[in-house]
Amino acid sequence: MSTTVTDEQIQALAATAKPFSLVLLRWTPERTMDGADAIELEHQRRMVSLRADGVIAILCPVGSDTVAGIAIMTVPAEEAAAIMAGDPCVGAGMMTYEALPCHGFPGDALPA
Repeated sequence: MSTTVTDEQIQALAATAKPFSLVLLRWTPERTMDGADAIELEHQRRMVSLRADGVIAILCPVGSDTVAGIAIMTVPAEEAAAIMAGDPCVGAGMMTYEALPCHGFPGDALPA
């Protein structure tokens, strides 16, 4: 670590924390089922639409055989779980999901 952070800075940042949900998507063996490409495209369309609507703040597909991606959602974990239950890949059994409550700091973003 090269930056010194004071207790006051930590407390000031913590005071700005807002609730979010972290959604972890995992692939299942059904990823390669017949018709999987079309189902995955509909999943992608839905996720990008949720991002455009502000429901997903950060969308990160993962290049892995086991983890499909993560999303930081602007809704409570219960609502995030309900949204993901309606996902085409989840419905087809190609993915599972876990929705966890988390906190983030307004203004945080991925570098451009």
